[in-house]
Amino acid sequence: MENDWRNGGFGLYVHWPFCEAKCPYCDFNSHVSQNIDQRRWVAAYEMELVRYAQETPGRVLNTIFFGGGTPSLMLPDTVAAVIDAARRHWPFANDIEITLEANPGSVEAGRFAGYRDAGVNRVSLGVQALHDRDLKRLGRIHSVAEARKAFDTARHAFDRVSFDLIYARQDQTLQDWSAELTEALSMAVDHLSLYQLTIESGTAFGDRYARGGLRGLPEDDLAADMYLATQDICAGHGLPAYEISNHARPGAESRHNLTYWRYGDYVGIGPGAHGRLTLGSKKVATETHLAPGKWLEAAEAGSGESLWQPLTPQDMGYEHAVMGMRLVEGLDLARHEALSGRAIPEKTLVDLEDMGMIGRNGQVIHATEAGRAVLNAVLRQLLADA
Repeated sequence: MENDWRNGGFGLYVHWPFCEAKCPYCDFNSHVSQNIDQRRWVAAYEMELVRYAQETPGRVLNTIFFGGGTPSLMLPDTVAAVIDAARRHWPFANDIEITLEANPGSVEAGRFAGYRDAGVNRVSLGVQALHDRDLKRLGRIHSVAEARKAFDTARHAFDRVSFDLIYARQDQTLQDWSAELTEALSMAVDHLSLYQLTIESGTAFGDRYARGGLRGLPEDDLAADMYLATQDICAGHGLPAYEISNHARPGAESRHNLTYWRYGDYVGIGPGAHGRLTLGSKKVATETHLAPGKWLEAAEAGSGESLWQPLTPQDMGYEHAVMGMRLVEGLDLARHEALSGRAIPEKTLVDLEDMGMIGRNGQVIHATEAGRAVLNAVLRQLLADA
């Protein structure tokens, strides 16, 4: 157990909670604020890093990910200070991946060279759509022209650029999505995150949907056809799926996100950040205060954590399966048994294999294309006896 985390590596997640505007579909911990003392935030991040480094001495840091919110609202000096603080506490892997999420607006794109000089070597752009009408519907404040220009700017600054798109949008047809995705793939991209629009309670879209005001959303069968078309089109352009919603040219996969999906360890700092840390013989879940002001004050007082909880074998087995089965590479059954303390029944595996939901290669199982389309149902069966 003590060294199990090495199967997934060790990463750092830094949450920047601020946005220029709140998107109506977003259920992330993001807040609109005009006055931010970035020096104070840097100091709080640095204090959190000191605390976590004392718990994980000598580990090699494989990845850093600045997420949000809108991390491209951070000053390059702020990003540099956090990276430098992390470097003081952990040795960096020779090929460390440092990603920053960015909005494709002109202000953020103007900072790309500064982020590169700070140490960032990968950018993930929140493009979301390649149609101006749909960008407005999604509450985005950039245009398609700005997104294309930001992508070109990022390509000059970074070797690795990813961007996100949302499909199954209002009034979108299968032909619309196929054409839009093909257009995206023509932009010399090497990584795409492609998400089906989901309506979450507590969001503006959720409230509008509950009132019957969010019209034109595709039926389930059409959304499923869009998912299947996504797999075929991306694979045909040399970006096969390596995870349910993520596609990459071989070698361009997000190594930070692979840390999550391979059930490695990661430190999470900033408001609402989660972490998983193997400390001695136990794996611990951490969470932080959601409200930016509360987190900031708590971090300055000694700890931004709102939860520090050892996971049970049942917890670890559940998390390992839920994460691992999202990956095309699949789930190691021996590791799962070591974490959870129990094996998945052979009958369950045979039944799922007979139904065409999973494939097996020795001790590794993976969801088939049909299984990935109904992954939650597959997981319920796999974990029924857990």
